[in-house]
Amino acid sequence: MAVRAYVLIQTEVGRSAHVSTQIAGLEGVVSTADVTGPYDVIVQVEADTIDDLGKMVVSRVQLTDGITRTLTCPIVNL
Repeated sequence: MAVRAYVLIQTEVGRSAHVSTQIAGLEGVVSTADVTGPYDVIVQVEADTIDDLGKMVVSRVQLTDGITRTLTCPIVNL
């Protein structure tokens, strides 16, 4: 069963559309949405394991130009 999560992203001022477009092209990204509030972009991602999920966020998502902070929220099935 794949591991899914929401990644909440804060961006530099005026960079949310750019970040959303860049993130949408990454492997493992299911969807992106530009939002208002404390975060600028919310991304749904999917990976085979929690370790793969962490690697994706650290080695691909966080390296996207314009991102200042991320918060990863794994989805749980209750």
